[in-house]
Amino acid sequence: MNRAERDSSSAKSQKWDLGHPAFFVHALGWFCASLLLGLATGCGHHVEVEPMSAPQATPPAIQKPAQPQHPAQINPAAPKSKPSPAHIAPTPAPAGGVSPEDLEFIKSHKPILTEEGLATWYTAAKGRESANGQLFSDHALTAAHRTLPMGSLIVVTNLTTNQSSPMRITDRGPFVEGRILDLTIASAKATGIYRMGTAQVRLEVYRAPKPIDTGGRWCVQIGAFTSAHKANKLKAQLERKYPEAKVIEFPGEASYWVRIRPQGDDREQAERIARKLHPAEGKAFLTRLD
Repeated sequence: MNRAERDSSSAKSQKWDLGHPAFFVHALGWFCASLLLGLATGCGHHVEVEPMSAPQATPPAIQKPAQPQHPAQINPAAPKSKPSPAHIAPTPAPAGGVSPEDLEFIKSHKPILTEEGLATWYTAAKGRESANGQLFSDHALTAAHRTLPMGSLIVVTNLTTNQSSPMRITDRGPFVEGRILDLTIASAKATGIYRMGTAQVRLEVYRAPKPIDTGGRWCVQIGAFTSAHKANKLKAQLERKYPEAKVIEFPGEASYWVRIRPQGDDREQAERIARKLHPAEGKAFLTRLD
């Protein structure tokens, strides 16, 4: 082996000898060359980097469904006005006063109350309302009584002729002492009283929509007065004497009346007032309103 071959072989041996200083220099040169090559390559190509997702907005707060409002808060209707204590509900009667059912009821039942006294008949101006709230009719089998509940079903018998007819109480009266019943023209003709004018009758109550002996709405009616001045004068006196009561003055058929309604339309108070009152003009009558 010549000198050149020995030097070459010696160089190769030194190159791979990890402990030899030449190996460290060679490795360092290789690392730097690789680094430069990597940088050059990186500058020559666009490296796509997956973009980061945009930060999510804060999710809206979960809103609870609106609770249904109380019925009174949703288009609240105007409160129903309570009926005035002075208001008396109407008690309508069947057309003509009595119905076929009323006739059947009378046939199969006995009277619950009987009363005897004088009866007469009356009429009224066209368009006038009866006390039960319906238009007065001469042609209906109805009658007026001072204290029977409005709408009571009765049978009236003329004790002179023995003629009788069913009818209903739809009005108040007669406000004449000594008389118990006022009949319409139809009722007066059916009982034979129309031509007689007045007659002694028997009144039998078969049915009443409200208790007869208990409860009820009561007042004292005073009159008739020939002038509004006299009626108003008595009204002023009664208002001073009974400050808790309601006193009104109203016109009747060619006359004037005063009505005093005790607190609560109480029957006992009305009876006491009726017993104590002795007006110089007119007469005090205990009267039921309902």
